[in-house]
Amino acid sequence: MTLSFSLDATDWKILRELQRDGRITNVDLAGRVGLSPPPCLRRVQALERAGVISGYRALLDAGVLGFDVRMFAFVGLKRQADSELRGFEALVAQWPLVREAYAISGEADFLLKCVARDLNALQDFIIRDLTAAPNVENVKTTLILRVSKYEPGVPIP
Repeated sequence: MTLSFSLDATDWKILRELQRDGRITNVDLAGRVGLSPPPCLRRVQALERAGVISGYRALLDAGVLGFDVRMFAFVGLKRQADSELRGFEALVAQWPLVREAYAISGEADFLLKCVARDLNALQDFIIRDLTAAPNVENVKTTLILRVSKYEPGVPIP
């Protein structure tokens, strides 16, 4: 997708700072990017309206909250017709343990990132929901032992 507008150096600075800290005040943001607060706020609002900034959220620590088991699941479907893909996506949207879902190419059709409080909860989900879902042909899972890097967003110099 190509941008239908251009971002200048100040826009990129704003995006970099907001990606680092979405809770930064407009006054602090303006100071970091070299603007006064009113034009800084107008730029942020324009970036939001354009869809460049799609939202703000808190990043929660799964382990601290008791979700100690994390897994990737590679899901292969029997059929890849658009209606079948959308049907699977609708199911995925209903499963709270699935935190991220990607339609992918290669040996699997979907990659799911799941979190659970313990292995039993994860195993119950795999057996009761995931492998029993309509059109699911195979599921390959791998436990996440540790996160070596977690940097959501895009690389902004």
